[in-house]
Amino acid sequence: MGTTDAPGHSIADYVTGYTDLGRLRGFACPCGFKTATWVLACPRCGGRNLTDVDLSGRGEVIACSVQHVPSDEFLNEAPYAYVVVDLAGGGRITGWVAGVADPADLPLGTRVHFHPSYKPGVQFVRD
Repeated sequence: MGTTDAPGHSIADYVTGYTDLGRLRGFACPCGFKTATWVLACPRCGGRNLTDVDLSGRGEVIACSVQHVPSDEFLNEAPYAYVVVDLAGGGRITGWVAGVADPADLPLGTRVHFHPSYKPGVQFVRD
């Protein structure tokens, strides 16, 4: 794992990580902040000494929106939930959960885990 100026540090590397390698990657700052978002500086302290880290694939849903009219990539998946997941060990990430037709089907606080898939985006399934 390297710092943000290390070779191979790109958004494409992160997408490849979860689509090809089945892992979620992110950044950690010495101040303790972790994020799954590709950043050049810590949004908490402004530090630039970030390191690449593997993030936990487990967490809980903290926001959810059900999609009934999806983009072309998700035409065969609708309806589904677009979610924000608070990851165990730090960091948050957006993703989706298949088969959710109503927000009541996926209450806030539902435990989920990352499910590597050939489908686009970061897919989660219920624990």
